[in-house]
Amino acid sequence: MASVDSAEHVGTTPALRRLYVIRFLFAAAWAVVLLVSGSDLTVEAKLLLFLYPAFDVVAAIVDVRSARPDGPVTSLYVNIAVSSLATVGVAVAGTSGVADVLRVWGAWAVVSGLVQLLVGVARRPMGGQWAMIVSGGISVLAGATFIRSASRDDPSLTTLAGYAALGGIFFLVSALRLSRSTRRG
Repeated sequence: MASVDSAEHVGTTPALRRLYVIRFLFAAAWAVVLLVSGSDLTVEAKLLLFLYPAFDVVAAIVDVRSARPDGPVTSLYVNIAVSSLATVGVAVAGTSGVADVLRVWGAWAVVSGLVQLLVGVARRPMGGQWAMIVSGGISVLAGATFIRSASRDDPSLTTLAGYAALGGIFFLVSALRLSRSTRRG
């Protein structure tokens, strides 16, 4: 039974590795564009803020399609729902101001971080998941920080760039670790 399990993990690993690399590239590019655009809630910034959780929805759908049936599929569906709500929430909050965007983004980071942590734990046998587990935990903490920072006099969107960049780095680390575990397997 263990060898069948290993073979299924190896079959899933290349698709997951590609997805993680794509998520890294998207997060890095998104963070740079947000930093360059500044902290004002311009039309471009609103579009960027909408795109990030929308991309997360698409990535989760791709992940579900490559996941094993006995894998973390339910958690991935929860992530799709949560990120879909965040996409709509960020679009609506963008009409109110930076503080409301940070509140919505923070709530999304907390819930999606918990989901990411659960998915990482479920995928631990595949290898390369410790970074996803740590990233999920950091997302929960960052989300709480975004919610708290929304009450400041001059809340800033640029903190979201650091969040995205760090998340992207964790995806890259997981992709590299998955490559190592595939070669060993």
